[in-house]
Amino acid sequence: MSENIQHVTDATFEPEVLKSGVPVLVDYWAEWCGPCKSIAPILEEVAREYDGRLKIAKLNVDDNAEVPRRYNIRGIPTLMLFKNGNMEAFKVGAMSKSQLTAFLETNI
Repeated sequence: MSENIQHVTDATFEPEVLKSGVPVLVDYWAEWCGPCKSIAPILEEVAREYDGRLKIAKLNVDDNAEVPRRYNIRGIPTLMLFKNGNMEAFKVGAMSKSQLTAFLETNI
């Protein structure tokens, strides 16, 4: 994984996402998920382009059950944008880079 994307777990979610000083886009994903794999390179690009303005974190739903249950994750990939400890917006399903950047610009 790149240095621009951080892996979080149930245990690290609060300090890394909820207490972050910058907005955090959380990608809920799993190894077996095809659409999750297709969005991964787009997230890499966006992580580089938004460096300093946005943190991107990935949470594996197979290895971590508590956070996905708390936020009612039903399908993956689900992308959730957190600001100041609150979930501000979310999208379910893979999207293009232009769709993702439009989502971010609307909500950051």
